[in-house]
Amino acid sequence: MQNTPYSSSSSDADLNRLARKRAGAKLGWYIHAAVYVAVNVLLALLSARSQHAWALFPALGWGLGLLIHGAVVWLALPGSGLRAQLEQQERQRLSQQRDPW
Repeated sequence: MQNTPYSSSSSDADLNRLARKRAGAKLGWYIHAAVYVAVNVLLALLSARSQHAWALFPALGWGLGLLIHGAVVWLALPGSGLRAQLEQQERQRLSQQRDPW
């Protein structure tokens, strides 16, 4: 039998490591999104004081990067919540996949 993160021969330590990794990726996206919003609000305020709406360009470019980051994290690793909740959810999900009966 092949030893995968989801097989019955996986240890709880492996599940915890994978859960921490997935929760960290999701938390990283939350941080990325928060920084994106904060910086782009500041840029929009600065742009509003000038005659040109230049803040739109960094918002669109960075927004594309945030969208790709989110697709990688959320499509590959479904779920939501803060880090502790994410780790618990991942542990439960992985335990269920490991022990289908």
